[in-house]
Amino acid sequence: MSDCAEPSIMHFRPDSATMRTTVAAIVIFTALTAYYVYIPLPNTVSEPWKLMLLDATFRGVQDMCHLVQQLGLGHHLKVLNFVITVFDMLAPQSSEIVKVTDTTFDGVQVRVFEPKRKLSRELRRSIIYIHGGGWALGSARMRAYDHLCRKMANVMNAVLVSIEYRLVPEAHFPEQINDVYSATRYFLQPEILSQYSVDPNRIAISGDSAGGNLAAAACQQLVMDRTVTTRLKLQALIYPVLQAFDFNTPSYQQNMATPILYKQVMARFWLEYLNGDPRFVQAMLVNNHTASDQSQLTSIRDRLNWTTLLPQSFRKNFKPVVQIMGSPQVIKELPALLDSRAAPLIADKKILQLLPRAYILTCELDILRDDGIMYAKRLEDAGIEVTLDHYEDGFHGAMIFALPPTNFVVGNKIMNNYINWLDKNL
Repeated sequence: MSDCAEPSIMHFRPDSATMRTTVAAIVIFTALTAYYVYIPLPNTVSEPWKLMLLDATFRGVQDMCHLVQQLGLGHHLKVLNFVITVFDMLAPQSSEIVKVTDTTFDGVQVRVFEPKRKLSRELRRSIIYIHGGGWALGSARMRAYDHLCRKMANVMNAVLVSIEYRLVPEAHFPEQINDVYSATRYFLQPEILSQYSVDPNRIAISGDSAGGNLAAAACQQLVMDRTVTTRLKLQALIYPVLQAFDFNTPSYQQNMATPILYKQVMARFWLEYLNGDPRFVQAMLVNNHTASDQSQLTSIRDRLNWTTLLPQSFRKNFKPVVQIMGSPQVIKELPALLDSRAAPLIADKKILQLLPRAYILTCELDILRDDGIMYAKRLEDAGIEVTLDHYEDGFHGAMIFALPPTNFVVGNKIMNNYINWLDKNL
C-alpha cells in the first residue's frame, strides 16, 4: 500500500501594505459618503437621518441624469422622471373597496377612483386631484398618488379624479394648465357628474406643490368662465408654488439649503416650465428679474409685499432683497412670469373675491412656505374663508412620503389631517 501525499493548501495572506491600502480606501469611501449624505438640519426635524438619506439619493439620481444630458443621451428631466416612475407605476387595479379606471376627459388622461360601498344617499362628493413634481416629474399612476387617491376615495366615500397632465420637456406653459383646466371643465359638465353620481354642490380641487399651483390657477380660471355652471365648493392646496417674482422671501432665505427642494432647483423648474433660457437662473436667484427700475412691476410688487403679508413669526429678522438695477430681459423674454395662470399669487383681488373656501397647507422647512401663507392672507383680505394648516416639522413633499421605505411620521400626519379636513368640510 503506497503512501499518498497530502495535498498542499495555499493560504493567501495580504501583506501589510495591501491591508493599509484597503483600510484607507474604506475610510475614504465612508468619509465621502458621509460628506455627501450629511446636511445640517434644524432640530425640529423628527427623522433627520431618514430625510438626509432620501435627499442624498435624490441628489445622486439628479447628478446622474445631468451627466446623461451632458453626454447627449436625453433631457435630464425626462431621464429623471423615467427613473422615478419606471418601477413605481401602478396599473388601474380595482380592489374590493375602490374601482379604479384610466380614461380621458376631453383628450386628457385621468385616473378615476370610485368607492364601491353602498351609499345612504344618491350622490357622492368628489375631489379633482393634481399631482406635484415641478411640472416635469411624477404621475397620477405613481404608487404614492395612487395610494393617496384610493385612501381619500375610501375614507370619504368620494369620487377622485387624478389628472395626468403633460410634462416638461414635451410640454411647457400654458399646456399643463390647459390640460388641467380642460379635464376639470369636462368633468364639471352636468351629464358627466351624473354619470359618476357626483353631487355638483360638493366638489373640490386639490394638488400638491406644482399640482397646487395648477389647482389654484384652474380655480381662478373657473370663476371667470361664465359657461361653467358647476362651481367648486373648496380648493385645497398642499405646499403650493405660487409665484416666481421673489426668490428671497423669508422662507427662501431660511430654507435655501434645506432638503428636499432647494432654491436653485426651484428656479430651474420655473425656467423649464416657462421654456426660458437656463442662463437666467442666477438673475432670478438674486431678484434681478424684478428690480425696482422696472416700473411696470409696481402693482405686482405691491401684491407680493411679504413685509405686510407675512406675520412677524414668519418674517423673523429677514430683509427684503430688492435690486435697484436689474435684468429686464428676463421679464421681456418670459412674460409668463407675470401671468396669473402661471403665478396665481399675483392675481387681481377682484378674481380672488370670487374663489371658494380654501385650505392651504404649509411646512416650516420649505422654501415655498411663504407662497402659501401669502396666498392665504390675500384670500382672507378678499373676504374668502381660509384654513391655514402649518407644520413646524414638515418639509416639502412630506405628504407623498407616507409609504415604506420612505414613510415619514410627519408625512402620515399631514395626509391624515388633510383628508380629515376635506371630510368635514366638503
